Amino acid sequence: MIDVTVPAAGESVTEATVSVILIPTGSFAEEDDAILELETDKASMPLNAPKSGKVEVLVEEGATVNVGDVIARIDETAVGEATPAPTQAEAPAESAPAPVEKSVEKPVETKSEAPKAASSASASNSASPAAAHLLGSKGMSPDHIMGSGPGGRITKADAINAIKNPRSQMLPPPPTPDLGFAASMPEPIVGERETKKKMSRLRKVIAKRLVQAQHDAAMLTTFNEIDMSYVMQLRSKYKERFKENHGVGLGFMSFFIKAAVEGLKSFPDINAFIEDDDIVSRHYYDVSVAVSTPRGLVVPVVRDCDKLSFSGIESSILDYAKRGRDGKLSTDDMQGGGFTITNGGVFGSLLSTPILNPPQSAILGLHKIEKRAIVIDDEIVIRPMMYVALSYDHRIVDGKEAVSFLVKIKECIEDPANIMLEL
Repeated sequence: MIDVTVPAAGESVTEATVSVILIPTGSFAEEDDAILELETDKASMPLNAPKSGKVEVLVEEGATVNVGDVIARIDETAVGEATPAPTQAEAPAESAPAPVEKSVEKPVETKSEAPKAASSASASNSASPAAAHLLGSKGMSPDHIMGSGPGGRITKADAINAIKNPRSQMLPPPPTPDLGFAASMPEPIVGERETKKKMSRLRKVIAKRLVQAQHDAAMLTTFNEIDMSYVMQLRSKYKERFKENHGVGLGFMSFFIKAAVEGLKSFPDINAFIEDDDIVSRHYYDVSVAVSTPRGLVVPVVRDCDKLSFSGIESSILDYAKRGRDGKLSTDDMQGGGFTITNGGVFGSLLSTPILNPPQSAILGLHKIEKRAIVIDDEIVIRPMMYVALSYDHRIVDGKEAVSFLVKIKECIEDPANIMLEL
């Protein structure tokens, strides 16, 4: 038996929720098949079978699991028990078409109903045993699912897609028969075309502040790119010792917060804000960090970052992330802050223009790390690169300052000694 455990899902993520079980206990899974799907506060991800074999799922849908928990097992000795998908003629009895003599008990009354019956029968007869078993475990009928296999056969992958995205896998309506005159109006869509719900209090606050930021500030965005090689090597080399010594993981955010502090020291107007006709300069370094929660995006403040160690910053972020998931962040946690960092890269964003967090004058957007070809010393090399974006209030921050600030961030990340040795 091979244990299947909850993998690490990124910095500051310690637990996940089992959102959907795709292959139930007793079913056979091929290597790399998605057994279930996990959802964290940052993203959803499939948990794949490491080997082929019979699946035993140890958790239920909706359960909360921790990184490292054993939540499924694979019996490799059951490889020989896999049943090949039967041909159309070998389809199981329960999915076979009804005998002709039974169908006349309820005759098809119109030509328009005939294609529907044929479509339904075709869909039922084409489900593979694995797909039929998987759909049955979810109480779903194969009659309205579009198959991608030969002859429209519903494969296991089709069944998994139907469970995850039920509406996208529904069969298209049958073609309107040619009756020699204009076709009648199409049948109405099943279910509501639109639904309405009240905005949550948090969503109202977020909406109001975002509109205020665009209305009140002269917002502009400038970009740069950073070679993440050096930070990634440093993190890879020391992350285990860091975790043992400090009890918290070493993430990228602590490097960027320390780099931002150095940038704010060099360009203090970015750490200032406008109040009526005055410019208020902050002489402390409180950095807001955008955290995704089930209720929406919140921006708690890591205070006095210039005085915190890397472990102190990581501990603060981890605590905020946990309390955000549990709905225990207070208003005080999100008050103040002179500068914001948001990381859309955890969701796969390659580039974006972040919106200011009023009354702050700037926000730094981090993005996905992606290997790209770049030129170093007249040679083309492959490096893990990240685009960064600085949105700022042009009323108080000039373009030269904004560009120079980003260059400072780039220098600190590409040569971490600058921030670790306070150079």
